[in-house]
Amino acid sequence: MDGTDVARRTLRERVPDRVVDGSLFVVTAAIVLAAASRRGAVPAALPDWVLYTDWILGALGCVALWWRRRFPVVLATALILLSVLSEAVSTPAIVALFTVAVRRSARTTMVLCLASLAALTGHQLIRPESVASQAMLFVVIVLGHVAVVTWGLSVRHRRELVATLRERAEAARVETRLRAERSHHEARASLARDMHDVLGHRLSLLSVHAGALAFSQGATAEDTARASEVIRENAHRALQDLREVIGVLQAPVGELPSPVAEDVLELIEEAVEAGTEVKLRDEAGVTSGARSAPPSQSRVLFRLVQEALTNVRKHAPGASVEIRLTGRPGEHLTAEIVNTSPSAAPSPSSGSGSGLRGLAERARLGEGGLDYGPADSGGWRVRMWLPWPR
Repeated sequence: MDGTDVARRTLRERVPDRVVDGSLFVVTAAIVLAAASRRGAVPAALPDWVLYTDWILGALGCVALWWRRRFPVVLATALILLSVLSEAVSTPAIVALFTVAVRRSARTTMVLCLASLAALTGHQLIRPESVASQAMLFVVIVLGHVAVVTWGLSVRHRRELVATLRERAEAARVETRLRAERSHHEARASLARDMHDVLGHRLSLLSVHAGALAFSQGATAEDTARASEVIRENAHRALQDLREVIGVLQAPVGELPSPVAEDVLELIEEAVEAGTEVKLRDEAGVTSGARSAPPSQSRVLFRLVQEALTNVRKHAPGASVEIRLTGRPGEHLTAEIVNTSPSAAPSPSSGSGSGLRGLAERARLGEGGLDYGPADSGGWRVRMWLPWPR
């Protein structure tokens, strides 16, 4: 772990490290002090300065453990080399070896473990222990090293597992956030399509009535007043729809108020008032309330009729429209809208086709379909089918 990672850690995460370091220092110093006391109580042929030097090196080894996290390999190597000559340094060397097992690779740990075994074996050859046999001491040293290395490797593997689980949790959190952003984006795209459908419908009505006022020089005052009222009403509704869309876009979560199948009758009434002849054949009974379609199917049906009537006013002025709704629960709800050939020149603007593409996408998301093209009568036909659960 480098200095940058340490600097980023919180105080709560650093406190346990300080406690562990302090505890290891106290325990290691106690073991070194006990060994030094035992060694001092046993008569030996070694000079006093050798014992004092051994104790001083042991004390310095305990202090050096403070840097075991920053320089584990260097510190362990130095202490292992000193343990050849100093018995007191062997305990700090074992602690440093444990740190290497926790923080470095298994290969580096094995190399230093073998070096430590060789160093302690060499120390026993230079200064043999009189209270135990060499074979017993070698077995104890080997078992002690195996236990320390195994413990250190298990700690490292556990930490790696915890780090992996944290990374997976973070990846899952990021994925959840991205999925939420994608859903948010899709909701905004849906609102944009709704804005296109709603405002396009309203503005097409305004265009029809404004054009009628412009070219009907001999219209009576009553006809002019009625057309003006329709223009005023639809302009007011367009502003209301725009305010609703903007309000929903500013909110963190929400949608436009969902239309229902019965609202198709209002669309037809508005189209008739604008001069478009519309005939409705509702064999499914969804607009009359005889049968109830699911909200999602009702919303898509409303948008289909709205888009079709808007396109007729824009591209086939003077054409008559027939809307046929068929189906029953457990099968499909099918809506077919056919208009005759236009009796007047269409609008110069041919449109981008985004409305029909949006309807096709809505139908696909609803596990249905949409097809459209020229009709046999010379007009245009649009047909959509959606699943209608019981």
